[in-house]
Amino acid sequence: MSVLENLKSMTTVVADTGDFEAIKEFTPQDATTNPSLILAAASMDRYKPLVNKAIDFAKEKGGSTLEEKIEYAVDKLFVLFGCEILKIDAQIKRALRLIQLYEEEGISKERILIKLSSTWEGIQAAKELEEKHGIHCNLTLLFSMAQAVACAEAKVTLISPFVGRILDWHLAKNPSVKSYASDEDPGVVSVRRIYNYYKKFGHATVVMGASFRNIGEICSLAGCDLLTISPKLLAELEATKESLPRKLSPENAKGSSDEKIDMNERVFRWMLNEDQMANGEAL
Repeated sequence: MSVLENLKSMTTVVADTGDFEAIKEFTPQDATTNPSLILAAASMDRYKPLVNKAIDFAKEKGGSTLEEKIEYAVDKLFVLFGCEILKIDAQIKRALRLIQLYEEEGISKERILIKLSSTWEGIQAAKELEEKHGIHCNLTLLFSMAQAVACAEAKVTLISPFVGRILDWHLAKNPSVKSYASDEDPGVVSVRRIYNYYKKFGHATVVMGASFRNIGEICSLAGCDLLTISPKLLAELEATKESLPRKLSPENAKGSSDEKIDMNERVFRWMLNEDQMANGEAL
């Protein structure tokens, strides 16, 4: 039996791709995608006002050379997008519009997860969408315990902690470290802690590990609620024929050492500020 088959017996496997053929090949339960809004902004009509505003800013405030003006424009564009992301009402309005468009095509909101960033504002938008509108949300760009606890207390449907991105940060900050054992991989450690916290304190929010760099990370999280995996790594898992021990379980989570965290905006921002890795990745 392949590792992929073993994994499916204890974890819901999701394909991290928009490739329909790959989805058919590996028969995952669901699929996720990650479009780049910043890249799309340069060519999509709905983002032209932000692009034009960034260009005007660069013309007025930029340096003397074309390169400096372009740099100013790009920086300003990222800030403008960030400001849009921080608008709770705007996020809610857009989510409702997307759900309406799906329903007009005959697709129920029960089949859709609206993806939002795990900023404080994004989490509050998700809370309102879940509570008032019955719209399920997937909170992404999640790198810390503060974000995970805030999402759980907001009762969002699902979170996507980024295993590989956490590993990338630690490797970049510690050049002398070339690799980690899978169970000690910082991204794996983070997701394991979040999973254990959720199960220990009875949170219903689902944990979906994401952004994997190798199959070792995946195997070390066997038993997690969901794992979203690229076609390349799905193929490696399918080609590997060996047993796979369960690493995470609700029963084992009860013995974790974490204490309950009472979350509010002040605690959230303080914890995120104290977490150098999450502060750099999430903000």
